[in-house]
Amino acid sequence: MTSHSDPITSTIRTRLRRKPDRGRFDRASVERILDEGFVCHVGTVDSGGPRVIPTCYGRVADVLYLHGSTGSTLLRALAAGTPLCVTVTLVDGLVLGRTQRTHSVNYRSAVIYGQARLVSEPGEKARGLAAIVERVVPGRTADVRPPNRRELAETHVVAIGIEEASAKVRSGPPLDGPDDLEIPVWAGEVPLRTVAGEPVPDPATPAAHRVRPPDPPGYVRDYRRLGE
Repeated sequence: MTSHSDPITSTIRTRLRRKPDRGRFDRASVERILDEGFVCHVGTVDSGGPRVIPTCYGRVADVLYLHGSTGSTLLRALAAGTPLCVTVTLVDGLVLGRTQRTHSVNYRSAVIYGQARLVSEPGEKARGLAAIVERVVPGRTADVRPPNRRELAETHVVAIGIEEASAKVRSGPPLDGPDDLEIPVWAGEVPLRTVAGEPVPDPATPAAHRVRPPDPPGYVRDYRRLGE
């Protein structure tokens, strides 16, 4: 059983050459970033060249799950074992320096390398799909219909072990040099965060339900991301 405190083995691909002090190689740091986000970018290279596709993901322990149509070019490639890179980035703020060079962004990112395996066992496939929904809206799977047999047959689910990975974090103020501190311009940080708006009901709700529509459940009404 993998422990959250276990380090993730550093490899030539995960070693940070630029700003190595920002690197995090413990499993807990990588998982915290994965658990706050829900959209990743999946990069592969095929006969047509490089391809980077955004998609939602779910995590169960040390496994990341992705899903898509069985007709998806990306999912077919992943199911066939194409090497991949998964990136999740959280933007925490803008960093405004006194020079153009010292402008930056405060962020946390996780990068995972490896190969995916096609999930064919029905129980794991259902758990992977539920994990993706729960990653986006915790608590939702208890209220909605699970996929039926046809929907499962039309969907590929792939699993990626979180084994070759690293995190990188930038925080704090601009790094202006001593000679630039006297430039008379405002410098500092502009924090950014994702905030949920007022829930908007589906206009396709049947007329009978629109007379007395169901109240938004608490996980919708009070929706928050982990870092909010």
